[in-house]
Amino acid sequence: MASDSLGDIDEVVHRPDPAFVESTNVREFMRTYDIDDYEELIDRTTEADPGEPASGVDWFWDTMTDYLDVDFFEPYDRVRDDSEGPQFSDWYPGGTTNIAHNVCDRHAARDAEARNKVACIWEGEPVGPSGEAAEVREVTFHELHRQSNRVANYLDSRGVGVGDTVGLYMPMVPEVVSILYGCFKAGAVAVPIFSGFGVDATATRIDDAEPSVLFTGDGFYRRGSEVRLKPTADEAVAAAGHVEEVVVYDRLGSRAETDVAAESADPGDHDIPWTDGRDRWWADAVETQRDEFETRELDADRESMLLYSSGTTGKPKGIVHTHAGVNVQCAKELYFGFDLKPADRFFWVSDIGWMMGPWTLIGNHHFGNTAFMYEGAPDYPDPDRYWAMIDRHDITQFGVSPTAIRALRKHGDQWLAGHDLSSLRILGSTGEPWDPESWLWFYEHVGGGEAPIINISGGTEICGCFLMPMPIQELKPCTLGGPGLGMDIDIVDEHGESIADTGERGYLVARDSCPSMTKSLWSGDERYLEEYWSTWDGLWDHGDWAQKDEDGFWFLHGRADDALNVAGRKVGPAEVEGAAIDHEAVNRAAAVGVPDDTTGTAVVCYVVVEDGAAESDELRAEIRALVGEELGKPFRPREVLFVDEFPKTQSGKIIRRAVRGTYTGEDLGDMSSIENPDALDGVADAR
Repeated sequence: MASDSLGDIDEVVHRPDPAFVESTNVREFMRTYDIDDYEELIDRTTEADPGEPASGVDWFWDTMTDYLDVDFFEPYDRVRDDSEGPQFSDWYPGGTTNIAHNVCDRHAARDAEARNKVACIWEGEPVGPSGEAAEVREVTFHELHRQSNRVANYLDSRGVGVGDTVGLYMPMVPEVVSILYGCFKAGAVAVPIFSGFGVDATATRIDDAEPSVLFTGDGFYRRGSEVRLKPTADEAVAAAGHVEEVVVYDRLGSRAETDVAAESADPGDHDIPWTDGRDRWWADAVETQRDEFETRELDADRESMLLYSSGTTGKPKGIVHTHAGVNVQCAKELYFGFDLKPADRFFWVSDIGWMMGPWTLIGNHHFGNTAFMYEGAPDYPDPDRYWAMIDRHDITQFGVSPTAIRALRKHGDQWLAGHDLSSLRILGSTGEPWDPESWLWFYEHVGGGEAPIINISGGTEICGCFLMPMPIQELKPCTLGGPGLGMDIDIVDEHGESIADTGERGYLVARDSCPSMTKSLWSGDERYLEEYWSTWDGLWDHGDWAQKDEDGFWFLHGRADDALNVAGRKVGPAEVEGAAIDHEAVNRAAAVGVPDDTTGTAVVCYVVVEDGAAESDELRAEIRALVGEELGKPFRPREVLFVDEFPKTQSGKIIRRAVRGTYTGEDLGDMSSIENPDALDGVADAR
């Protein structure tokens, strides 16, 4: 395949039913504003209209607050003040609001139907003798409101107020929702931290954010085993400092066991480390509080969350989000991109420490909808766990990473048999590029060849998406559709000149801001400007390698610094990996570029083989030949190396720079975002 060809993905495979198109939320919006087609929709929401005084971006985001019913206590004076440039746009100045009011309070204050609607369905990992989930909980908006008030009252009792940070190093249990919303109510800045992080990564974030209160749990379940969270939290707090009180949620039964141990002097199986005077059980600290709290009225640009994104070097980046910005962006994306309807049940596989966690909760709860949460592994006790839960709970939207689908696809179609997935209306994915075979499998076998795959890409920096298909669009495999509504996005060359309409690959940029774009970094403006605005004047450099084909479909090919430039020809690592995965013995693959005296860059491909497959020189040769056959001889790997796993982020992305750096011996920079740091040892020892 030529370096700029889209090869076997250049074919429309999804054509939405006309009746479905007419029923969608986005089509209703188009009718309301006399917008005829998709191209006009994107233009109207992103470009200047000669007949209007405001830009399309300003018009759209001003329209959204009323159209999506985003409540402000005090109305804003104007949609934004961008007198200091798009880097420092102040959205909705003069307005006051609070996310918690929009996503929780107003639903609980409405009629019985609204307040008794289920806000969250949660399923724990353990299963009973019949294979059914052993633990399922449902939390109504009324219950969520009362518990969020208790969290806010607890924070208030500890002197935590507007602008103070609060750490969430929590297992995926329903209480994380009330903690998040309780922080919003009190005006505190929520700092979600991935529950799979080790000591160093957790300590780095605590040290940067400086929370005085940390919420955590004794542990959680993963693949049938107990994972202890509290010891890691303790070590991280000891290393970072700042934390004055740790609130511990009892997920594994440690509180009961500790009480027994205190009476019998038997430590018990669940005994956890405890610091008297600092540590408090959730039941004592939060559940004893009053269930009434007056949600604080805050400026629209007041900080709501501090989300961390790993840096190439140095410390992770603390991304600063606001109340109005995150609220309107999440609501917009779920309402239009995922066509959210009142009866929907929305499941996106995520931890609260990844932006997709808060994104899912805020976007659904803004409309009083039901979000589904799952605690454990996708293949426990068997590889059909997701399919069983979709069937069991009538899930309507299901979002998951391409990596997870590739792994589940390898287990075989038989695990889908017997599960009714007809409730699914829309599929979703994000985090990394697809390979066509896995995309088609997801579309045909999970979505029944009818549910569109809303493949989205944006990032922690905007708590949303730069690129997002609309459900009214036709789709080619792996496409991201086009720019999200209200997102002024382009593809440029190394000089910053637009090449979107040339069909060439280039750099994904934003030409304007949006309400949810980080207002800066927690560490200050200097790094913020250097990271995102210094490559080209007035353009946000997102770091992705993008392409728009002749039919107007947008595609991503991975991070720009991951691109493989072999003898002057570029290819994305995902394309090499997709070719390698086509071999029946290969389960997963990671391709990196390394220095080569002849071609400048050579491809090295690391692979994880299927269970039962033999790691052999013969298999190496077959993989090399297969990649060369599919992509061309220049991209045939110089080496094929076998590993048991890849270093991955909390969102499932392979950290290719860690793989490449381990191979070349270069400085790896910040590795605190690695979910499984031991995988680096395996990469170093690969043969």
